[in-house]
Amino acid sequence: MFPHPLLIADIGGTNARFALSDHPGAEPRMLARLKTADFASPALAINAAISGLPYAPRSAILCVAGPVVDRRCHLTNAAWTIDGPALATELGFEQGLLLNDFEAQALSLPVHRDAWLTQIGTLGRSPQDSPRVILGPGTGLGIGALIDVNDCFVPIPSESCHIDFGPVEEDEFPLWQHLERVHGRITTESVMSGPGLVRLYHARLAERGENAPEINGSKIVNVALSDQNSLERTIVDLYVRLIARFAGDIAITFLATGGVTLAGGILPRITPIIDHTAFRTAFEKKAPVDRLSKTISTHLLNETDAVLHGMGAIGGAPERYAL
Repeated sequence: MFPHPLLIADIGGTNARFALSDHPGAEPRMLARLKTADFASPALAINAAISGLPYAPRSAILCVAGPVVDRRCHLTNAAWTIDGPALATELGFEQGLLLNDFEAQALSLPVHRDAWLTQIGTLGRSPQDSPRVILGPGTGLGIGALIDVNDCFVPIPSESCHIDFGPVEEDEFPLWQHLERVHGRITTESVMSGPGLVRLYHARLAERGENAPEINGSKIVNVALSDQNSLERTIVDLYVRLIARFAGDIAITFLATGGVTLAGGILPRITPIIDHTAFRTAFEKKAPVDRLSKTISTHLLNETDAVLHGMGAIGGAPERYAL
């Protein structure tokens, strides 16, 4: 068990959220929601988050948006480098744990509540002792899986957000030649992140021979929500189709018969305009193994702080998790 009070943090390329678990089993208590770019280092952000507390946290569990190697992470989409042992020493923590953000998202799957989930399609929640997958587009694209081995939860982190991604449907082929390359490649993250939504929009305009205006993902989503006949709506529909197809690929990769959960900051905003039939069609179109994909449920996670609850559960009963 981690010494409490336990500091919990979800640190992404854009936002950093901090909460406190006062004792094992306690609901996380939100401390601060900060912008990563507003602070030169994670220590400064943590100090800002805990500055109003009458007592200091004794330990910390941090999930971070980037690969963790030797208890150290450089954020993929921000300037911070997080050195776990050095940070613990600097801030006086007795114990600490540094997790990849979607490794933490996967470890949080067991605490998901039905009220947090929107079912996509007709399949209810799948058996929770089977392999499960969670993925989500935000500033980047995260993927993680979870398996249950002898009542111990084992996370499987993934960097499949950086695999190459190509067109499948006829309307995608002409678009692809206009897509912006990132590091010289078109990858799942370069298409299915927040910036990827803008890239799809610009590529469609370039395909038409039109100039691309200054626009961001939020504006594209806002127009798509308000005007079903807009170009923005067709781009969001395409974006969802690509996510559904990739989610199906990840599902059959992990044999995720426990279901696929979609998270991130973008999908909850567009929930009202997601075509469930179109989503499931793209998700299930996996011949010759479509009989498998048709049995895998899909749900959208609407609770943005679910991962904080998951890390609180880890801190209270770490023996249940393979860390």
